[in-house]
Amino acid sequence: MRQGFIKVAAVTPEIKVADPAYNAERVCEKLQEAYEKGAKIIVFPELCLTAYTCEDLFRQKLLLDEALEALRRVAKATEGQDALVAVGLPVEREGKLYNVAAVLQDGEILGMAPKANIPAYAEFYEARHFAPGNSQVVTYCMDGREIPFGTNLLFECINVPGLTVACEICEDLWVANPPGTNHALMGATVLANLSASNETVGKDEYRELLIKSVSGRLLCAYIYASAGEGESTQDLVYGGHNMIAENGIVLAQSKRFEGETVYADIDVNRIIGERRRMSTFGREPELTYEVMPFKLEIEETSLERKFECMPFVPTDDAKRDKRCEEILSIQAYGLKKRLGHTGMKTTVLGISGGLDSTLALLVTMRTFDMMKLDRTGIVAVTMPCFGTTDRTYDNACKLAKTLGATLREVDIKASVTRHFADIGQDMETHDATYENGQARERTQVLMDIANQCNGLVIGTGDMSELALGWATYNGDHMSMYGVNAGVPKTLVRHLVQYYADTCGDDKLKAVLVDVLDTPVSPELLPPVDGVIAQRTEDLVGPYELHDFFLYYMLRCGFEPAKVYRVAGLAFRGLYDEETILKWLKTFYSRFFAQQFKRSCLPDGPKVGSVALSPRGDLRMPSDACARIWLEQLKGL
Repeated sequence: MRQGFIKVAAVTPEIKVADPAYNAERVCEKLQEAYEKGAKIIVFPELCLTAYTCEDLFRQKLLLDEALEALRRVAKATEGQDALVAVGLPVEREGKLYNVAAVLQDGEILGMAPKANIPAYAEFYEARHFAPGNSQVVTYCMDGREIPFGTNLLFECINVPGLTVACEICEDLWVANPPGTNHALMGATVLANLSASNETVGKDEYRELLIKSVSGRLLCAYIYASAGEGESTQDLVYGGHNMIAENGIVLAQSKRFEGETVYADIDVNRIIGERRRMSTFGREPELTYEVMPFKLEIEETSLERKFECMPFVPTDDAKRDKRCEEILSIQAYGLKKRLGHTGMKTTVLGISGGLDSTLALLVTMRTFDMMKLDRTGIVAVTMPCFGTTDRTYDNACKLAKTLGATLREVDIKASVTRHFADIGQDMETHDATYENGQARERTQVLMDIANQCNGLVIGTGDMSELALGWATYNGDHMSMYGVNAGVPKTLVRHLVQYYADTCGDDKLKAVLVDVLDTPVSPELLPPVDGVIAQRTEDLVGPYELHDFFLYYMLRCGFEPAKVYRVAGLAFRGLYDEETILKWLKTFYSRFFAQQFKRSCLPDGPKVGSVALSPRGDLRMPSDACARIWLEQLKGL
């Protein structure tokens, strides 16, 4: 449970209709399995101690008494165990019968949450037997104890901040105003749904959609345990479709009809972080809730949760292609609006033969086609200098010509050399002045050409470079509209690859493929034997690591130690822990030190859930101190 990770389970035991003793035995067996797996919250289906399909047998006092005896047995099985358990049964109170979720921990019944919405339509006849649950919490007397009884119950873990559990039962999820909404607004971060949802064609897809939607809308974890094997099949079939979702993403789900228990590692800290970020969440309704405390041991959760090493890039080919098309459209529409607003029909951009400028040129071309403008209005400027190689120069020229842009070449060697002479810079001293002088000269050239042709300078730098400050201040850092500002480097590559795969032009594809195969470099140092001498990732670290760090720090709000932990899982076999830690320290150091560059970014479109614009997502002081972030990494 350290760092907010908690293993949970949705369990479907094999049961017999109207045999509580047998069912309790099966529940206890499943409990033992879940304990051994390390589950801390374990949810069973609706009415599983009797079976959901007992029909008029629910009126039999014997069955109800046996159900309570089964509950005692299951409660006994939780003694000395470090878990919160929710199990379903029928309970009679003051002459009315209720469909109840009993919540157990360490041998005690902490509370009973009755089903609020009782269906009486289509195949459902629950209103024949059950009364709607009361929202105001009352008491139920059992074995000399008064047990809280009502829908408005929260179960709060007193030693795991943010872990608060509430229950819904089946139909409660499907109604227009689910009780889970109020539960979440009153503090529940985990919703447990004890269900007996029968199977019909297509219902599983809708069920999944509902659970994804409610977990995303309520910013919570949702544990859904559904009835399966052993329920009566007189008229209906129950598939045991179990799911665990968090913040709109299904972490685990079972195959139907197989009685499969599903486990997942939910992240309570991330849920709390999302709620903290969403300023519109958490307006508490005027409701009265009773909070039942419980306690869990604090220990390291053995993580089975998957963390993609490229969180910005979908692993599924179809989803990735769709993402690429969507991003290209966002970039192009952003530029289209800017050109339309300014009345300009000419753009100017520097092309280096690298990935970023290639993507910016492709986006600009798409924009011109959308606006039905002549592509010759795209002025692509190549500016060879001391570090330019034949490969990148040739690719830049081929790309501009193939796309029908106007190619201009401005060799800046002489002007940079003269500038160095003016300021007394030794040409053999290849320091920051040597490198940045070239970058600033290129930006000056672009700005002046834009003045000549009444054009707009298009920025090519990407979001990963902005995060690391890997841009020359008032050099490639500056433009009139930065089309790549919201695109991380790992995604830039896939966008260019997508264009190569879908352009339908063999000549263009060949150029794009070679650009993709070229090492990422600013080419500001002289080449060695005609080969690029300066590789960006050798200097600042692998972009796939930095993009991973950026996503989990900004989007998920992870602390450094947690970022390090999940990076170790995601990149296992690719990078050792020492390498990950080295570049993570670099990331935090650069991210904090380079905010001043991001504070005066040119305009550019946000394309994903992470953005660095000082006018949008990241309002960060330029002189913020990185000490506490770096301190946490010292002990790792």
